[in-house]
Amino acid sequence: MKRLMFVISEDWYFVSHRLQLALHAKAAGYRVAVLCRISSHAELLEKSGIEVFPWFLERRSKNPLTEWRALKEVRAAIKAFQPDVLHAVALKPVLYSAMAGKAKKSGGRVFALAGLGYVFSSQKMLARCLRPFIVQAFRAAFRNPTTRLILQNPDDAQVLSNAKIIAPEKIRLIRGAGVDVNAFLATPESAQQMLVVLPGRMLWDKGVAEFVAAARLLQKRGIRARFALVGGRDDHNPSCVPLQTLKAWEAEGVVEYWGNRNDMPSVLANAHVVCLPSYREGLPKALLEAASCSRPIVTFDVPGCREVVVDGKNGLLVPFGDVTALANALETLMTDRAMREQMGAQGRLMVEQEFSQELVAAKTMQVWEEVVA
Repeated sequence: MKRLMFVISEDWYFVSHRLQLALHAKAAGYRVAVLCRISSHAELLEKSGIEVFPWFLERRSKNPLTEWRALKEVRAAIKAFQPDVLHAVALKPVLYSAMAGKAKKSGGRVFALAGLGYVFSSQKMLARCLRPFIVQAFRAAFRNPTTRLILQNPDDAQVLSNAKIIAPEKIRLIRGAGVDVNAFLATPESAQQMLVVLPGRMLWDKGVAEFVAAARLLQKRGIRARFALVGGRDDHNPSCVPLQTLKAWEAEGVVEYWGNRNDMPSVLANAHVVCLPSYREGLPKALLEAASCSRPIVTFDVPGCREVVVDGKNGLLVPFGDVTALANALETLMTDRAMREQMGAQGRLMVEQEFSQELVAAKTMQVWEEVVA
């Protein structure tokens, strides 16, 4: 029986973005383990038949001793499980898996980046200082002949290829983590008051401030609607929106903050329009889920988001950072039910044909087979 080990920072992210892939792997005959930080999902993972290796990773840590301990834990887990395929997701897990795999048997290595993230997209001083070191580390990580890199959109592939970080022939493009089309069902519009939802973590680079500013503009125009921020905060991310800011927006009456929700199919069923003005994405799962629920989408015309939305077909693309254009696009959809329904139907069809969990799992397993062949 082939052994597959996922290396991922958080158990909640594994459950939301990779658990179904792991279950497909088990059904295909793999013995599956995950190395991740455990917060609240250990029991669910164990009940799913997945072996759990706790990882005491501090995502924002810059302490060399803390980072050395995290690397040692990766090495120990690899030594204990002896995977045929090591599948690491996101920046730190990829770097540590690459370093640990040099010293221990780790089999073939599949690294996945769901977008290029803070280090590559931010112009803040810290990100700019870290970038050269990360680039060199990536070059070393991707040198191994049994390594493949999964990216979610062609823009990211172009960036890494142009920077000579990885040879193009080692890149595999798999668009997103897949959607459970049987859970995120197409439903008729709610008869309740117009509801516009931003689904995602409360991070500045998810476009939270732009969403709030657009909501203010629409309210000033006299448009009556509810605007909801739906998603948890992530204090380990440097882009996290402070809780007091979210509360201040609520007190102002411009948006509602719903926090993390475990019933997203229901949330999306009650929404009329879904908006995620993100600065850059790999391929936003939240927008794929919205499309699966036949909801029209408004998003910025940026890498990742434009892979989900075809302008004028299943949603509207807006120039990056243009709050007035964002408000105008939202108003267009909010005032035209026929357009919403037509775009929603197109979005559902697109997800069924291109983004189902089954399609993504099949493509990913092909990559695993490549690195162990």
